[in-house]
Amino acid sequence: MLNYNQTLPEQKSFQDLHINEIKPIMKLIVRGKKREFISAVGKSLNMLLPNEANTSTQSDKLTAIWLSPDEWMIFSNELIDESSNNYETEKLLNNNISKLKLGAIIDVTDQFVMIGLKGNKIYDLFQTGSPFNFNNFRNKNGAVTQTILAKIDVIIHNKSKNMVNLFVRRSFSQHLFSWMNDAASRL
Repeated sequence: MLNYNQTLPEQKSFQDLHINEIKPIMKLIVRGKKREFISAVGKSLNMLLPNEANTSTQSDKLTAIWLSPDEWMIFSNELIDESSNNYETEKLLNNNISKLKLGAIIDVTDQFVMIGLKGNKIYDLFQTGSPFNFNNFRNKNGAVTQTILAKIDVIIHNKSKNMVNLFVRRSFSQHLFSWMNDAASRL
């Protein structure tokens, strides 16, 4: 059994804003350029990778977000078993991509923390610590951006108008959570 330590100590609720760590969620980085790579991922997962910058695609079990022209993050839409770090999706992609030398599959489940934010004040919170203009972003379901929040690199995935997934490196997650609590208490 794995010894999974939750990074964020608690969930926080403020007026029109709820913040919590969503765990455990499988997270993989997939990299590749060739047409065969895109095709193999699509056939393996029954889902197309997004081909436009700052977009995402979703199936019943997985979501893929565009990070660069040859890089995507794939994460599970449902919680996974904490007692194991063996993922069927990773095995499937390793067999159909890595072993055929079409691309690379990297497990980043322990590297990134996924924070869920819900409520009407999400973008008010983001605007207090980010140079990114969220005016158009907030209205595009499935939009993705990589930006700075409180001087920390983050990936933000807009699930719907008042629901966002935020990915941050584990080593910065407690600092970011502390900053979000402080900033949210002043909204």
